[in-house]
This record gives sequence, C-alpha cells and structure tokens, in this order.
Amino acid sequence: MYTILVCDDDKDIVDAIEIYLNQEGYRVLKAYDGEEALEILEQQNVHLLILDIMMPKLDGIHATIKIRENNGIPIIILSAKSEDVDKILGLNVGADDYVSKPFNPLELIARVKSQLRRYTQLGGNSGVSSEKIYETGGLSINDDRKEVTVDGEFVKLTPIEYNILLLLTKNQGKVFSIDQIYESIWNEDAIGADNTVAVHIRHIREKIEINPREPRYLKVVWGVGYKIEKQ
Repeated sequence: MYTILVCDDDKDIVDAIEIYLNQEGYRVLKAYDGEEALEILEQQNVHLLILDIMMPKLDGIHATIKIRENNGIPIIILSAKSEDVDKILGLNVGADDYVSKPFNPLELIARVKSQLRRYTQLGGNSGVSSEKIYETGGLSINDDRKEVTVDGEFVKLTPIEYNILLLLTKNQGKVFSIDQIYESIWNEDAIGADNTVAVHIRHIREKIEINPREPRYLKVVWGVGYKIEKQ
C-alpha cells in the first residue's frame, strides 16, 4: 500500500482528497502547513506528497526546497489558477507536477498514479544482469541502477528529470519537441506543456552542465525543441 501525504491549510480540501485517495486504496496522512509536513516526512515512510503552495508557517515553495535537500519523493503542488508564477517556481525548486484548483478528482488521481509509477520504476530493481548504460562525452546514465554521472560525479535528479534526460540521451542527436517530451514522460496530451517542460529542462541543465547558459549536452534547437548532443 502506498502512503500519500496531503498538505493544505484548507481542511475541507484535505478531507476531500483523502476520500478520493482512499477509494483507490492509498493510505493517507494529513498535514495543514509546511512545517507539519516536514515533521511527518521525518517520521513516516511516504511515497508521494500533495502540497499546497499558499500555507501558513512554511509555504509549499519553501517546504519543497527543504524536502529536496535529502528526499526525492514525487511532489505534486496544488495552486489556484491565478498563481501561475508560483507553479513555475514550484517546478523550478523541485516539484514534479502541479494541479490547479479547483481540480478534477480524476485528473488528480491520474497524476498521482503516473508519479508513483515513475517513482517506483526509478527506485525499483530491474533484475537485469547486463547493465544498460547510455553515454555521451562525460555524461553517463546507468538505467539499471538509475544512476547519472557527469565526469565521474553522481548527479541527483528527480524522477521526472531522470526520465527526460534518459529519453533524450537514448536518442542522441534526435530533436524532441516540447509536446513530444511531455507526451512521452507524462503519458497524456500536451496541453499548455511549454512552461512545465522548460522548467524541468532548466533544472536538468543546472545539474549536468558546468555552465547552464552555454550547455555542452542538453541543447535547444530554437523553434523546434531539445536534444542531447552526440559527442
């Protein structure tokens, strides 16, 4: 049974999400501000976090920053439609996805399942004896161990970041449009995907490039999309 932590200062929203998740067989923990969420994460084994942005004591943005210091669990942020800037900021500091309020319960459940699937695949043991390794220059991805190194140094990526980088590295030299990346990674139609993909691309660059402004590996093809350069 997967354990999901739901954190929002609106108790009615938390209770509603709990009902939807319980119907899908998930165990639900509840918090009502960022500080309480951090305390629960230290005490409990949590597989996914649904986190509101606007909260007292510690908001969702700063809570995400703290969590990402030592925890790679999927984070889905909740935000009002008027908080587009905050959604992008949330993705930029390490959140994996977002759902706008008021949300469709079916959409929320679909995103939860998608994130859990990627997280368990990333942390799972494939049992394959011959390791699948993809390399270009000093960038190396061991897809059996789910490890990324640059010039021998390990790089810590979120599940979304890892899957985007793996997709591009397995297809070195091929240009993927934003819509192609989104549909491949999120397994859903790319509607308004530009900002979401761009934020994750920027985050990957910050982790694998010496100078993200002049990337060696993850290149943009203006007006077309992104690619990993063959080296």
